[in-house]
Amino acid sequence: MTWNALNAAWPSPWSAMIWAGGWRVRLAGQVVAGWPYSVVAALGPGPSSWAVLLDAVRLGPGDEACVVTAAQLREVITRLREAGRWREGDPPVIIFLDAGYNVVRLQRLLADLPVVLVARVRSNRVFHRPAPPKEYGMPGRPPRHGAPLRCDNPGSWDGAAAQDADHPRYGRVQARSWGRLHPRLHRHSGGWQDWPPGQDLPLIEGTVIRLAAGRREPMWLWCSDPAASPELITSAWQGYLRRFDIEHVFRFLKTQLGWDKPLLRDPQAADRWTWLLLACWNQLWLARDLAAATRLPWQKPQPPGQLTPGRVRAGFPRLHPALPPLTSPPKPSRPGPGRPPGSPNKHTAPRHRVGKTSPKTRRRTKNRAKRTG
Repeated sequence: MTWNALNAAWPSPWSAMIWAGGWRVRLAGQVVAGWPYSVVAALGPGPSSWAVLLDAVRLGPGDEACVVTAAQLREVITRLREAGRWREGDPPVIIFLDAGYNVVRLQRLLADLPVVLVARVRSNRVFHRPAPPKEYGMPGRPPRHGAPLRCDNPGSWDGAAAQDADHPRYGRVQARSWGRLHPRLHRHSGGWQDWPPGQDLPLIEGTVIRLAAGRREPMWLWCSDPAASPELITSAWQGYLRRFDIEHVFRFLKTQLGWDKPLLRDPQAADRWTWLLLACWNQLWLARDLAAATRLPWQKPQPPGQLTPGRVRAGFPRLHPALPPLTSPPKPSRPGPGRPPGSPNKHTAPRHRVGKTSPKTRRRTKNRAKRTG
């Protein structure tokens, strides 16, 4: 499936979401066990278990997730422009990022692209309002940070813009937003260690959104537009709630298509297998209107245009006889002789580092002898 065919079939407007794959465990200094992948998927309007997978990049043990993600997003936006899916004057592309990404640094790295980043932040973060002007005659340098907004302190939530709406899945949703806020960066923050000495760190402003739905735990979001309009704020929190439907895609890739089933040793083989599954998934997505509805006795009937990925996969074999032959018939051949019996394999396979480790400084401790007596 080519990129142009995918663009011709996908409706507007565009939205994108970043998800970092892998199997997360809690080990000493180990962030992800396995080969993690950063996947870009296009989400359509309305709740659905479908999404178009646009790109996948493997994160090596020495790669920085923020730098790799920024380069990946830049390449995807460039392809959108070349395919004519985004032109000058169109609304910006909204990118929803999973928790764990340094969205403030990504905002600075992608400042020249027509994108709006929306990411979830911790509920104990502290943001600052713009600094007031320095009064005449006051000594010292002008202040850089204004009054703080503490996410865990309701007493600092003054000046919020309120939005209330009814969501078909989450019920009554209350959204509160504060514009032109910025975090206080320091050189020990992730990604700012190499900032030139003697220069102040930048003030990166955005919009903070607090989302509360029913009895669920409130969610805090960061929007990279510092002067976000009410329409953009509504699209931000509604799109982020839509982001959770992407988990059905990765569950289908693992359970139905076997993404994590092969025990691949070579990283290039893992990349080929991942891209093969992305092509299979997009072929199923393109065939969702052509595959016949094949259901089990306990499944509800669905129209052909609203079939789930599992139902399309079940009806995809009926589509094969109607397709033209794409490959030549196999040619029978005899198997090779193989290794002679009794001769061991002297060529050991190369071993590759698995996972991504967080750099930690090792502290030297002196061994103190225990006093006895």
